[in-house]
Amino acid sequence: MKWNDDGYILSVKPHGETSAIINVLSKQHGRHAGMVRGGRSRRMRPVLQPGNKVTVNWNARLSEHLGVFMVEAIDARAAILMQDRASLAGLNAISALCMQALPEREPHANLYDVFEILMAQLHDIDVWPALYVRFEMALLEALGYGLDLSTCAATGTAHNLTHVSPRSGRAVCAGAAEPYLDKLLRLPPFLRGQNSVEYGDIADGLLLSGVFLKTRVFHTQNRDMPSARGRLSAMITNLNI
Repeated sequence: MKWNDDGYILSVKPHGETSAIINVLSKQHGRHAGMVRGGRSRRMRPVLQPGNKVTVNWNARLSEHLGVFMVEAIDARAAILMQDRASLAGLNAISALCMQALPEREPHANLYDVFEILMAQLHDIDVWPALYVRFEMALLEALGYGLDLSTCAATGTAHNLTHVSPRSGRAVCAGAAEPYLDKLLRLPPFLRGQNSVEYGDIADGLLLSGVFLKTRVFHTQNRDMPSARGRLSAMITNLNI
């Protein structure tokens, strides 16, 4: 069994004295693990860093085997991201969510496209937090728990959608939401197509996607949200974005 693809390194773990086991997110093969012989060498250590984009060639005798990766760097951006505390927090949260939420070897082409856009902007704090929220929304969609933000659950209107029901995952317009504001989640305008991001929108977006990740994804796995995601949310709050 053989295949080759481009992807991003999500995690790296030592294996034996000289090798490493890595997880890569690729468009055609999803989250996929494999062993890299000599992965702990001085030459390979800078390549095998979470956040780097690489070309991987996977080879195994049977499809169910772990298999062996041959890895070549395409864009070694990890070193740049690690120099910025916010970018590193974002990278850690992205990697942790993909590792814990995505089934192995299940491709999600649309999610990969969102992931790649986010990774390309992860150095720019003015841009990537909103993209990160969109990534979490895309992750919910890929896992079958996408929110319906097209029309109001109560009236059917597509206008003035301001909140989301935590029970149904459907949008609610301002008039229908008014009596239940303490029970609904705010829907940030940038998730409704508005270009600008106002103060508090990122925190509200993280709360919105976080509620559904917790209740729809991780609760069913009897697991908590990744701690890296919690640290990112706290950092966003401290930055007053």
